[in-house]
Amino acid sequence: MDQHAKHGESLPSKLLTLFVTVFSISATANSGFAILSVMKDEFVRKRAWFSEDQMADFIAIVQSTPGAMAVNISMVVGYQIAGLLGSLVAVTACILPPIVVMVVVTFFYEAIVGNQFVYLFMRGMQLGVVGMLLDVLISLFANVTKGGIAYPLVLMVIAFAYVRFSGLPIPYLAIGCAVAGVVKALMLRREVER
Repeated sequence: MDQHAKHGESLPSKLLTLFVTVFSISATANSGFAILSVMKDEFVRKRAWFSEDQMADFIAIVQSTPGAMAVNISMVVGYQIAGLLGSLVAVTACILPPIVVMVVVTFFYEAIVGNQFVYLFMRGMQLGVVGMLLDVLISLFANVTKGGIAYPLVLMVIAFAYVRFSGLPIPYLAIGCAVAGVVKALMLRREVER
């Protein structure tokens, strides 16, 4: 049974809902990481299209792929909801608001570049984004530590230290984390077999 039939909506209705939802999220969330929190709230809590675990998996997939976070998460979510067409609709809905804003800002750039109110507005938005990022961080951490806190906490501290202090390329960290995930999966498998 496909995803749109499962939720009792026709494909056109599902695509319209997807477009409007992603468009409104993209128009109001102002960064790639902030959009994760808003999408999680919309698609997990409000619409119940995905579980917390599914959304955490989507976020992990998106973070490991190159490109803009907002576009990538829209593509994955759209594909899960309505296949390739859903992916196309979600990506289109995601990129339209920034394009419109860029055109408007470019047109009025000289008038707003030195405006104190615009500056204060942007500073306030930055503080809001920090709150949204904390929400994503806490929910991802809670999801990852369901099987125990020690292993993920150690891995998180090592990853933070690597990024913050080593200056080495991030792909090495991704490979190291993948190896750590395989080791953890093998450890869990041995425990289950016993």
